[in-house]
Amino acid sequence: MSATDNMSSVRPDLIEKVTGRAEYVTDLTVPGMLHGFVVRSPAIHARIVSIDTSAARSMDGVVDVLVGEDVASFGCWGVVLKDRPIIATDRVRYVGEPVAVVIAETIEIAENAAEMVDVEYDELPRATTIREALAEDAPLIHERHENLEDFYFKGGARPTQNSNIFHTYRNNVGDVEAAEAAAAYIHEDRFTFPAISHFAMEPHAVIADFQGDSLTVWAGAQTPTAVQKVLSRLYGLQLAKVRVIVPFVGGGFGGKASVKIEPLVAAASWKVQRPVRVAQSMTDSMLTCRRLGADITIRTAVDAKGRIVAKSAKLLLDGGAYSDTGSAVATKSANRIMGPYVVPNLRLEACAVYTNTVPGAAFRSIGGPQAVWAKESHMDNVAAAIGMDPAEFRLLNLASRGERIRPDLRALDMDMGELMGRVTQSFASEVQASNQQARGLAVAATDPANTPISNAIVRLKIDGSILVSVSSIEVGQGAHATMGRIAAQTLKQPTSAVTVLRTDTAVAPYDWGTGASRSTVVVGLSVENAALDAADQILEMVAGVWELPRENLSLVEGGVSTGSEVLTFHQIFHRTLGVDSGEVIGRGAITPRSRKAPWSSPPCSGRLRRASLKSLSMKTPAKSKSLDMPAPLTSAA
Repeated sequence: MSATDNMSSVRPDLIEKVTGRAEYVTDLTVPGMLHGFVVRSPAIHARIVSIDTSAARSMDGVVDVLVGEDVASFGCWGVVLKDRPIIATDRVRYVGEPVAVVIAETIEIAENAAEMVDVEYDELPRATTIREALAEDAPLIHERHENLEDFYFKGGARPTQNSNIFHTYRNNVGDVEAAEAAAAYIHEDRFTFPAISHFAMEPHAVIADFQGDSLTVWAGAQTPTAVQKVLSRLYGLQLAKVRVIVPFVGGGFGGKASVKIEPLVAAASWKVQRPVRVAQSMTDSMLTCRRLGADITIRTAVDAKGRIVAKSAKLLLDGGAYSDTGSAVATKSANRIMGPYVVPNLRLEACAVYTNTVPGAAFRSIGGPQAVWAKESHMDNVAAAIGMDPAEFRLLNLASRGERIRPDLRALDMDMGELMGRVTQSFASEVQASNQQARGLAVAATDPANTPISNAIVRLKIDGSILVSVSSIEVGQGAHATMGRIAAQTLKQPTSAVTVLRTDTAVAPYDWGTGASRSTVVVGLSVENAALDAADQILEMVAGVWELPRENLSLVEGGVSTGSEVLTFHQIFHRTLGVDSGEVIGRGAITPRSRKAPWSSPPCSGRLRRASLKSLSMKTPAKSKSLDMPAPLTSAA
């Protein structure tokens, strides 16, 4: 293998990162750029009585200070519910909510001046837990909700007026009460799951440049088109006038999905009509978003043989002070608490609840860890209560390949029993070879990744080099290397010939966003389709100009084989176009109407997970049990 081949097999972004050439938002400098520092509320829930910025404004190097009244006329924004002001205006709803942004020539000046901003608060009643927020006398964290319906997630939110519940999802099958009345045994558990910080190595950072009727934003965003849409509607700009550029992103995990601090930084730039950068600290990012905590009650009824006859679950998700994507997390948690089991009678209810805490957001398999941990711990408890081995209990109740776990979902696409058999055999062999006796087993099933909408552009140049343009974001998972390899293999060219462009909404085609493990499948298929389109064009050139049967032609490295010779791309373009230049541009798209897409097949896929029971400190339960998951402060997932 040549040195070139060796290099082409290495992800290009790894080389850039190791050599220090990779650029993140904090490595970028825009001419005339100022620096912003956010002043945050120390109050949990309070009315803002006054904000005095005079001392901060008088400091040398301070250009201006942004406060809520400056941008109140723009109204609120959101991705599902329109409930969040650009910056706090009349009141704050959680510790850490932005109340001012000091804009200065350097970050040091801005940070020092921020200490001079004097804010007077009038404390209000608070609700910092789910139970407090649901109490009859709980203070309303939001008085009204403006639903954006399918603005970001299909289905929107279903808020309960005059309450702190901003979304409720229900799904019922059969008759749970009748099944429980005839059951041999009923077991109920309650589980709580803490809020967790994403703790990406790169905190949130944004540069915004507001120039008249156009806005350019550089952001470590997982969903640049969502950022573009929110900024367009919030500031009354045409979509084409809002440009979102995404350099390398130092970890996302959902904490940089949807929209986070981009509206705030854009407002700072609008105020001073110069580029402004806000680069948060790790603490600031922990005060920006986190995983939704959960309070889950789950109840299972079984017959005398241990078969599940009914299951009910009520999931309460702590959405924090603003809705963000909490409604989608709640819905997904309900879908994921079922597991790949046959349950003829089912009752599901999931509610996302406002609390006076940091806003909840997407975080690695939204709703999955909360629901699956509770559901599988509950399965162990039920098995122990009826005297069955937990693996045997699961095997008895698993749905078979092709069987539906709920009538409105398509059938399972794998044999979970076979997978469980392999794992239990592995357990047996490990126990014989090791003194470590504690082992656990968990099984999960999920509905598919959301929103199969993606576009790609593949440009094949005269010299055989290839440009791939997608809006999929490289957050360290190797998405861009994967897109490059798909294009190379489809066009039969070496990976070294392919360059995947950094995402820029001014040139990259629309994609829903990076998350839900969708990039390789959804974006990858659109890249494959774009490469096939480019291949079709180049083969048509040869067939038409050389007057050869299309079926005799095939792509090979560097050109097209006619069967008797290889025509280089240079020869093909030169003879076809009459000039020593040219390219073909392939376009590929995936939509919910696309044929032969992965979501056309059964979407309910099983997942098998092993865990140490020692970490859960599980014991043989009583009939009803409440269990709290340990509350870590951060997660490096």
